[in-house]
This record gives sequence, C-alpha cells and structure tokens, in this order.
Amino acid sequence: MVVFSRGAAIAPGKTASAIAFAHEISAYLKTSVGIELEVLMPIGGNPNRIGWSTRYKDLATMEATMAKMTADAKYWELVNSGTANFMPGSVRDSIWRTL
Repeated sequence: MVVFSRGAAIAPGKTASAIAFAHEISAYLKTSVGIELEVLMPIGGNPNRIGWSTRYKDLATMEATMAKMTADAKYWELVNSGTANFMPGSVRDSIWRTL
C-alpha cells in the first residue's frame, strides 16, 4: 500500500476559501479519477496549513492515476482557480509505503 499526502500553507485571510477549495478539488477527483481524498488540517504546529491524503494499491496505480489527473484540463482549471488560497512555494508532497 502506498500513501500519498500533499500539504500547503494557507495564505493570510484565506482559510475559509482554502477549505472550500480543498473539498471542491477532492470531490472532483473522486468523480473524475475515482480516488478518495481526505482533507486534513493540523492539530499542532503551524495551524495555517491544509492537506490531502489518499492510498493506492501500489506505485503503478498511483502513477496511472497521476497521469489521468495531469492530462485532465478541468483538473488544471480547478488547481489554477485555487492558487490565491496558498502561499507560493509551500506545497509539499510525501509518499509513504505501509509496512
């Protein structure tokens, strides 16, 4: 099992719109590529962050899903519409394997 997570710092004054965007893009990806994304916010540390997490059977499945996403013009339209919600350069991805 592979766990993918993405996090970003929320721009000042954009918490509500960042949360709405996070749920919007999660819902879109569920219908377009079939992945279940959890929307996350930290309990400790910097509270002005938001994240997404999902699981894949293996790396090949993750790569195939990512290929579908990057070829989807509507996905990029949504991503670009949400950029004002986040601090530039703050997006960080992690890929973990379960043991």
